[in-house]
Amino acid sequence: MPDTGALLQHSLVVLAILILAAKIGGELLGRLGQPYVLGELLAGLVLGNLGLFGLTTLDPLRTSPILDLAAQIGAVLLLFEVGMESDLSQLLAVGGSALLVSSLGVAAPMLLGFGVSALLLPQATWITHLFVGGTLSATSVGITARVLKDLHKAGTKEGRIILGAAVVDDVIGLVVLAVITGLIRASNGDGASVSGPAILWMVLKAALFVAAAVVVGRSVTQRVFRHAAKLRIPGVLLGLCVSFCFTLAALAGYAGLAPIIGAFAAGVALEEAHYRPFLERGERGARELLYPINTLMVPLFFLLMGMRVDLRSFAQPGVLTFAALITVAAIVGKQVCGLGILERGVDRLAVGIGMIPRGEVELIFASLGTTLMLEGHPILQQSQFSAVVLMVMLTTFLTPPLLKLAFARKRHP
Repeated sequence: MPDTGALLQHSLVVLAILILAAKIGGELLGRLGQPYVLGELLAGLVLGNLGLFGLTTLDPLRTSPILDLAAQIGAVLLLFEVGMESDLSQLLAVGGSALLVSSLGVAAPMLLGFGVSALLLPQATWITHLFVGGTLSATSVGITARVLKDLHKAGTKEGRIILGAAVVDDVIGLVVLAVITGLIRASNGDGASVSGPAILWMVLKAALFVAAAVVVGRSVTQRVFRHAAKLRIPGVLLGLCVSFCFTLAALAGYAGLAPIIGAFAAGVALEEAHYRPFLERGERGARELLYPINTLMVPLFFLLMGMRVDLRSFAQPGVLTFAALITVAAIVGKQVCGLGILERGVDRLAVGIGMIPRGEVELIFASLGTTLMLEGHPILQQSQFSAVVLMVMLTTFLTPPLLKLAFARKRHP
């Protein structure tokens, strides 16, 4: 039997080092006006590539099942938080411009990403090309909101359209992830080509799951929370929220979808009105209770994604070209968003730039790509994964200064 005591000691030391590294990285980049997530990714990239200087002690952490499990739980909690911040009424009444902007902002990068993959990876299957395109689809709500808030532009017409479209982007991006995952599993099942009706069923299954999870979840949580409010044991609200998130995430997995889709649906389904009795007796709200947990668990996900970037892979022929072209596709594809704006007097360039940042959904996409197998090989090779993470980092880094210039141009034509 394994020595659980030694395993625990090792795990505690590892987690202590990684949590501190993530916080230091986030602090350093935050002081430079960049989102904290970029610092967490960079901290992971540094730790994961110390082997270039002869320090190989941390190399096994890239494939550590314990760290991977902690990071995956962090990703689930992250999407739960994103869902909680996505008001359902605003999603349903997001407006024509935001809906059209998000649709164009998903379709154009996907097509460009598919083209780049087909051009540079001619030996890969069309599903691989589609997967690469999918990694460019969604805009990071968290990063976009942070940039707009820092620039005091969240309340402008452009800011409202960007935030509304980014939320819808995430929903569409998660459905795209579910469909592509289903295509891969179907292809592995019998080796036959996937038919049009099968693809349509996968789209419907993903959409139906999210819709059913939100509708049923809202009804169930409202009743459960009302009865649970009679309990006086500490931590009831937090326990219910986390259990609800994990349950829907597991159900999504059983349905053949990514668990993060269930976690996102759980966040959308949960409303403050459901746990108001807890608030009325002086307890903290669900977001406030989850905050300390997420500030520890979520950075582990971003840190691990950075650690899995092998800088040596960029020395391979064509990898830097692949990274550069998918970054260009990610940026240019979002500029098509401006064509979807219906109102007058809205800065189309600012909206397009505001939709550039990639983040949690793309990283989860890429992470799954290294584990999903097609014809005995991962959808994304190590070098391609590294290129996708570099794309996420570059789009996150470029957006704040570009968006600041775009708004300044509008103010001083």
